[in-house]
Amino acid sequence: MIEPCATADPSGQHISFRYIWTRAAIARAALNDNHHVVAAARNSNGIHDVLGGNTERLLPVTLDVTDGAAAEAAVAKAVDAFGRIDVLVNNAGYGQLGAFEEVSPDDIEKQFATNVFGLMNVTRAVLPVMRKQRSGYVFNMSSAAGYKGGDRYSIYAASKFAIGGFSESLSVELAEFGIHVTVVEPGYFRTDFLDSSSVRYGTRNIADYATKSAAKRLQTFAYNHRQPGDPAKLGKALVTLAANANPPTHFPVGVDAIQLIQEKNAAVQMEADRWRELSVSTAFSSERAHGKS
Repeated sequence: MIEPCATADPSGQHISFRYIWTRAAIARAALNDNHHVVAAARNSNGIHDVLGGNTERLLPVTLDVTDGAAAEAAVAKAVDAFGRIDVLVNNAGYGQLGAFEEVSPDDIEKQFATNVFGLMNVTRAVLPVMRKQRSGYVFNMSSAAGYKGGDRYSIYAASKFAIGGFSESLSVELAEFGIHVTVVEPGYFRTDFLDSSSVRYGTRNIADYATKSAAKRLQTFAYNHRQPGDPAKLGKALVTLAANANPPTHFPVGVDAIQLIQEKNAAVQMEADRWRELSVSTAFSSERAHGKS
């Protein structure tokens, strides 16, 4: 089951497919590799237009990922149509940007309702099918921002960090059933993600943040459609991973993502080395005397 288009727009309006090419690219890559695809969206009208008219291997379904019952219904339709679910791609989400104090509690809850709890709803609905099969593969789409936080990304990064921790733990829990889990951490890919179709900004106006926040918005818009990543190649990469018998738990995607992760790893190691003595000094004296820390 590929779920490329299950975007829950917090405004309640349907997001046009031209705004979600990464999701469409994943589904298209699977179809091109002769797989069956279940493509889910809040409004499934137009999925065939975007992905082609293959009625035998493509099943559009309507799904709001924030609705657990809707997720179960979508999974039931997938099993009725194709008999099994081998791959789940959890790719629903949007970006809530802005400094923490600029974002209202309600908007924070909406971010987590879609990016985290929506992902969990679909995963919860699919796992009984995969456990029964004793096989399956779950891709959870996070972000490089789910590995290293950044300025005006506090809420979005928090939701993506949650996906990383969830995925790491889930991969251990499901290993005995032959189910793989990979958290995908893309850098910037050339989609419309950085414009108003997929990005929300804080609605609280705070003078201390105003100048820098305005500059950050301009920088973000300027980078739109100049991102280095090719969505079609990302789709092909996931199809390749899905066929691998020993896939990774973490899959950073893109030159920028690899660089960001390497820089963070080096910085964390440097801090751990610098503060090691203070850190290990917190052990009970007897434990430290025996070299346990």
